[in-house]
Amino acid sequence: MDKFGLDCGIAQFVKCANSMLNWLPGILNSFSSAITNGFTEGCNNKIKVLKRNAYGYRNFKRFRNRILHMFSHKMQKQAIA
Repeated sequence: MDKFGLDCGIAQFVKCANSMLNWLPGILNSFSSAITNGFTEGCNNKIKVLKRNAYGYRNFKRFRNRILHMFSHKMQKQAIA
């Protein structure tokens, strides 16, 4: 029997073990690096909330401009503080 449980016979467990092995370098790097994608996830979340609150813009250019305005306002606040 190997240490990752690949020969246990339970299909779901084997699939999970294979996924862990495939992503092992990335998982281990997450512990040794201070770099995360938290900022990007936060930006994506703000855009999705804006999209949900707006019930869909008819014009993509206006939607894009609203996103740029939302983030430029945040940058101005950070520059003042």
